[in-house]
Amino acid sequence: MPMKLRVFMLTYKRVEYTRLSLQRLCDTVPEYGRITVWDNDSGPEMRQLLQRFEGHPRIEKIIYHPTNDRLRGPTNAFWEQAGDAEYLSKVDDDCLVAPGWCEKLIQAHEEIPEAGVLGCWRYLDEDFVPELAQRKIQTFGHHQIMRNCWVEGSGYLMKREVLQRIGPLRDQETFTGWCIRAAAAGYLVGWYYPFLFQEHMDDPRVPHTGMKTEADFQRLRPLSAGTFKLETRDDWIDWLHRDARNQQVRSFNPRHYLGLGAKVRRRIGRWIGRDLTPTV
Repeated sequence: MPMKLRVFMLTYKRVEYTRLSLQRLCDTVPEYGRITVWDNDSGPEMRQLLQRFEGHPRIEKIIYHPTNDRLRGPTNAFWEQAGDAEYLSKVDDDCLVAPGWCEKLIQAHEEIPEAGVLGCWRYLDEDFVPELAQRKIQTFGHHQIMRNCWVEGSGYLMKREVLQRIGPLRDQETFTGWCIRAAAAGYLVGWYYPFLFQEHMDDPRVPHTGMKTEADFQRLRPLSAGTFKLETRDDWIDWLHRDARNQQVRSFNPRHYLGLGAKVRRRIGRWIGRDLTPTV
């Protein structure tokens, strides 16, 4: 029986980004894969763009949702509807995946039985510090994985059995939290290494970014920039650089993120303005 892969793209407002990201996704998903697009009421320009992809051999379904249903509901709906696929994936509308990313991640999954959620890497070479990351990079046969308790919510590929074992996203749960539950259930989570780069177009340093100027940043300010109160383009670049370094040192022991002890550490950390999560 042929392998089945289902890939999800959730779109919202970023028409120019989506034009690039969806075409790249269609070009890189193998013939045994199919793509579902869910648009969160982005308006007529997005509808016109997506209609051009109707009938593409890799597109299985395009859902024009009448409201902005954000992330959790659409993701759970896709996971439920794609229940016949061995592998499930999601690529964001602001990311450009690399050629061969699906094949490499599926091969790793096939040859590493404990692999649960494996991902592409969105940070730049200047963000990578080998002497930090080497403590998290482990070898599995002829594959290497930089282990973590989560990966980004874009460019990941997971075994469906993980979903069957731990269930869908819970109320108020982020994809990060879901990945931590997968790691706690004994699954290997992390980024394939050498990294499979996905260009995150909200990074002002990449070629296809829409944030080439300060005015662009203010117009397109990412949700994470608002969450962390980053006011300028330079603030955002500095945060991305620091976030990449943090991913390279964070513990990949799920016990450090779950339970009362982790909750107390987070509360104290917010109070003193310092991350108290253990490192490797």
